[in-house]
Amino acid sequence: MHTSRTMQASARAVVMTALAVTAAATSAAPMALPAQGAPAAAAGNVLTLADAITLALRNSPTLQSSRNARATAAANLRAANGQFLPSLSTSFGGGYREGRQTFFQGQGFGSTNDQLSTDASANVSLSITPGAINDRRAVIANRDAVESDISAAEQSVRNSVITQYLTALQARARAVLQDSLLATTAAQLQLAQARNQVGSGSQLDVQRAEVADGQQRVASLNARNQAAIEIVRLFQAMGMVPVLGTELDPNLPAAPSVDLQQVIEMARKSNPQLAALATREQSAQRSLASARSAYFPSLSLSAGVSAFTNRFTNTNALIAQSQASVVSQKASCIRSEEVRAAVGLSNNLSSCNAIAFTPAQEQAIRDSQGKYPFDFTRNPYSLSASLSLPVFNGFRREQQIEAAQVQRRNAQNDVRGQELRVIADVTAAHLQLATAQQTVTLQEQNVRTARTALSLAQERYRVGAISIVDLVQARGDYERAETDRITATYDVQRAFAALENAVGRPLR
Repeated sequence: MHTSRTMQASARAVVMTALAVTAAATSAAPMALPAQGAPAAAAGNVLTLADAITLALRNSPTLQSSRNARATAAANLRAANGQFLPSLSTSFGGGYREGRQTFFQGQGFGSTNDQLSTDASANVSLSITPGAINDRRAVIANRDAVESDISAAEQSVRNSVITQYLTALQARARAVLQDSLLATTAAQLQLAQARNQVGSGSQLDVQRAEVADGQQRVASLNARNQAAIEIVRLFQAMGMVPVLGTELDPNLPAAPSVDLQQVIEMARKSNPQLAALATREQSAQRSLASARSAYFPSLSLSAGVSAFTNRFTNTNALIAQSQASVVSQKASCIRSEEVRAAVGLSNNLSSCNAIAFTPAQEQAIRDSQGKYPFDFTRNPYSLSASLSLPVFNGFRREQQIEAAQVQRRNAQNDVRGQELRVIADVTAAHLQLATAQQTVTLQEQNVRTARTALSLAQERYRVGAISIVDLVQARGDYERAETDRITATYDVQRAFAALENAVGRPLR
């Protein structure tokens, strides 16, 4: 009898210890969840939401691609400004011609000496049209639209990072909850074993508690794995390779209260998508003015100058030709003067004998061949100016004007449609934020009720008033309530992030 009483006392002590462990695990579970205002993790690298946004704006490939459009817009603006500057073109060329005559109708033309030649030219032109002014203004509007597109891309990246950061924090909170419930199921298993030892329970209760504990271990393992996966996805949204051991800072700023009309007016002024469409409407207006300017005259100015140089490859042949020419000239002069002398006229026969090919002439020929390839001889320069007035071009101007008018009307419709979309998105996000804030309050009440019910179920199971099935059911109700509270908590942040995204700028 003494031994039996000792065993019963020992069993009661085991039951009381298990019950104390169960109660401690239940009361500690909600305190372990990361929520607003909770301290940041002390171990590992802590990544705050602000740092994540900064890194994403610096490394996101999608955002970098959007920013590349800025270079194209700047180049388009330089080209539009260049329409008011003269165009300059230069050319330099060289050639070779074989020393063979070309025959036309039995007559030979051209030199029989091989020839090298070079030529150079420079031309300046300027065209002034009324449409160029409007085209430049349209390009400026498109450049501003590109900047708005980049702002929209930055806002999109920022919203994606915030959403994924909240998802990762929520997955981490669920993992902490599952770990807390694992401690609860372990304590409940000890309680079932203790009741079985004192004879107030059954082996079936023990087995059911073991199954619940095993299932909770699986749930805890999957929750921790999902939390790690969401951090990997966060780094993907940031455009970076995942860093192992990174912890997230759960200290998120509380969502401030905002006035609906105030944020709608703010969105009208700062929403980047709306601003981009508004500037494209201005560009369409300028394009229409440019199309209408086709009825006005245009002025064109141009100037050009060119030069050449050449050289024969056989200089001795040129000297021989010149010598032959001088000999022929001397013979012709002698014949002419002899005829004059024969008929008794005065003559200059002595001057004919003075005609001769001198070394100076030979040197002049050699010097003339030394000008190749850069000692140019300039051709006459040219200047021109023209004023053209279009009269009729087969209704192409009218077609271009009509197309520009349609484009402008479409741009106006796009602006109006985007404005309505922004107002609807802001209003819906504001309503969702208000609902999410109310939901948090209700879910916190549900968690308190579920926690009280779980504690009561544990006490009733200890005295044998309910079965292990009822206890497991109470724990499941508490798990669902706590999971819904976690979801509601982060839904508030998501709703506020959606409101910021609809407005197009941070609101904190």
